[in-house]
Amino acid sequence: MRSSGRRADETRCHTFYRSNLTEMAAPDAEEEDEDALPHSEILDIFEEGLARLVQDPLLCDLPIQVTLEEVNSQIALEYGQAMTVKVLKADGEIMPIVVVQNATVLDLKKAICRFMELKQQREGGVKHVSWRYVWRTYHLVFQGEKLEDDKMRLKDYRIRNRDEVTFMKRLRKK
Repeated sequence: MRSSGRRADETRCHTFYRSNLTEMAAPDAEEEDEDALPHSEILDIFEEGLARLVQDPLLCDLPIQVTLEEVNSQIALEYGQAMTVKVLKADGEIMPIVVVQNATVLDLKKAICRFMELKQQREGGVKHVSWRYVWRTYHLVFQGEKLEDDKMRLKDYRIRNRDEVTFMKRLRKK
């Protein structure tokens, strides 16, 4: 007798929660239409706010089509929580890569990948880079020392803010 009363209570409880959740999840259509802005207006408002944000003296180095990740990186740089590592490509281009102070070699590699992906999206050009091929073919080198251990911190290689790291072709083992 007791278990059937308990089941009835549970059923009433589940029904109550289900009906309340349904009401909360699906507000009246009239309320939704009154408060909603068209998508184009929301985009305009967002772009205006973003443009104002990028005009800030601390964030003026960022591109117009900035991502949240880039804004956070720039703020971390200003507070000394991150550092810029200049990565020199074979064609002479220098990529300013932002990583946290206690970043590992793997974090630097991931940041390089992300930097290149964003650059390609903004400028067009090559659609896909095989990073597996890149890391299998090239070493990152700092002052003649290869950054071979992905788990090792950049500090352990004595890499500091604004230091330059280069790509060097790996020699094949025969």
